[in-house]
Amino acid sequence: MPANDESSTSGFPHALSDVHFRMLVDSVQDYAIFMLDPRGHVASWNRGAQSIKGYTAGEIVGQHFSVFYTPDDIAIRKPETELAHAVAEDRIEDEGWRVRKDGSRFWANVTITAIRAPDGALQGFAKVTRDMTDRLRLMELQHARALSTHVQNAREEERSRLARELHDDLGQQLIALKMDVASLDHASSRNDKDVHRVETRTLLLQGKIDTIIASARRLAGGLRPPMLDDLGLEAALEWLAEEFRSRFKLVVTVSNQAGALDLTASAATAVFRLVQEALTNVTRHAEATWVRIEIRQTPQSLQLHIEDNGQGTALDGNRSKDSFGLLGMQERVHELEGRIGFESAPADGFRIQIELPLEVVRRRTP
Repeated sequence: MPANDESSTSGFPHALSDVHFRMLVDSVQDYAIFMLDPRGHVASWNRGAQSIKGYTAGEIVGQHFSVFYTPDDIAIRKPETELAHAVAEDRIEDEGWRVRKDGSRFWANVTITAIRAPDGALQGFAKVTRDMTDRLRLMELQHARALSTHVQNAREEERSRLARELHDDLGQQLIALKMDVASLDHASSRNDKDVHRVETRTLLLQGKIDTIIASARRLAGGLRPPMLDDLGLEAALEWLAEEFRSRFKLVVTVSNQAGALDLTASAATAVFRLVQEALTNVTRHAEATWVRIEIRQTPQSLQLHIEDNGQGTALDGNRSKDSFGLLGMQERVHELEGRIGFESAPADGFRIQIELPLEVVRRRTP
């Protein structure tokens, strides 16, 4: 038997196995698999790369792989940084937006592996990219559904709370008022000459009526305080702080260092709701004794800082259903093209930092 036939019985010869490996890589269409030289230029290209990124091998081989990154990522030199990390750590994995030949973007899972010679010298990089856009859309859809469910539940809880307060608070007060009026009318029908007694009852009725009016105003204010429209955001925030001081014995301070808050109606409402949600979260979860609210302004943004001295929590990327209040705040800030950040740790309180662009939230003068 010839020697070369004998070698083939134990496996492919080296050259043949290399050919088969290249055929295997080239046949994969769900992944973009290609090589980079040590400086980041594309050295090989498979069918999956052409399918995902839109370039043919003739169009892309020799170009720097930074063409796959967004302008923002290029500006912060992300391609170079990823190669440097791959050299230092042998392999890195990342997820983010990437750009196709036609300029469209897709959400990619990317791994970059440093390829070295036996002596350790860097020969280049193996790069594997998978289009995860469908998975991202599914996650966003699931998040939207979960948030929608939370909003509906929150509305039902608010309706239940209003129903309870109307029944237990206003309802009981109105029943008592009705009984007092009946008693007063009965006393008058008997020609009761005790004028002082009638005057005393009248004063009591006036006090109860004042209490009912205050309760109605509190309930209406919880839905939307009239002073937000009549007196502006600053007065509305002071009213909100006083409500939480009196109802929850919480020390709430509001420090406005931004001056007059000349915001659009929608922005003022959003800021009010952000503070309201933050204070509600404090009373539900934080076990805090004080909350500080600070408003500042830079030439570019309105900044809102909310801090408490509560029990804090461990923040992670997978927030539970109990944090839907924070998700709601994120949605409000996102609608105003702003940024929001959370900082906390167990036994270290909770801090919220919000930045809203002035060009979006400030009222435009005619």
